[in-house]
Amino acid sequence: MRTKAQTAMQLTAMLTSALLALTIVSGTPSDAAAGETDAKALVKAMSDYMANQKSVSFAYDTSLEVVTKEHQKLLLASSGTMNMARPDKIRATRFGGFANVEITFDGKTLTLFSKDSNLYAQFEVPGSIDNLIEELRTKHHLPVPGADLLQSNVYDELMRDVVEVKDLGSGVIGGTECDHLAFRAKEVDWQIWIAQGEHPHPCRYVITSTQVDQGPQYSVQISDWKSGTEPNAQDFSFKAPTDAKKVDDPKQLIDIDELPANFVVGDTK
Repeated sequence: MRTKAQTAMQLTAMLTSALLALTIVSGTPSDAAAGETDAKALVKAMSDYMANQKSVSFAYDTSLEVVTKEHQKLLLASSGTMNMARPDKIRATRFGGFANVEITFDGKTLTLFSKDSNLYAQFEVPGSIDNLIEELRTKHHLPVPGADLLQSNVYDELMRDVVEVKDLGSGVIGGTECDHLAFRAKEVDWQIWIAQGEHPHPCRYVITSTQVDQGPQYSVQISDWKSGTEPNAQDFSFKAPTDAKKVDDPKQLIDIDELPANFVVGDTK
């Protein structure tokens, strides 16, 4: 049997949850407009800060949700590193349960190296990091982890098709106090946590696929953020390991995507 104290505590918790939900979804029009303006200003400040960094390096952890036909959610996790020198150099690694991959771009040549199979593919992609990301997405269907956060104008990329904005206050990611913002676009919901202070870099980025059954999420959490160090050109050149074999088609590389080959993509809503 519940005591009066237990009943009171449960009612208090329910009221607190209801008030929190009400606070998030309601408010006066002027408050909502001010919150939207402030949230967009925080993203713009992050975008400007990122664009002004000649070199950036960080570690990251990703989580990719997969939903089965029985509506069971499975989480695929991986970790990696990213080194970038604007305007045209990248070295990225990703290590997970299904893949161990390195991506190298020196401004002219892109190299995809599958460490487990000791196979690599190379092709010419002259131009900037922006151009590289676009080619990987559209031509090769190989997105770079957190690519939206690497482009020269992060603000325009993130705010495209946004229809709703929420400022959720502060949050702490990896010991860093952040501004927590939520956005709704036409096909996805996304959240971002931006470090407060003089270095407003992204600490966590979460995308929810609202057009896919059960709304699976993809998240990137960033740590060990560094910027401003002078990059070494050799850091972005690829040296093939002993016995590594070059292939002509990236499709010959085994399990370089975050979603393993044995997972079948189902229908959207």
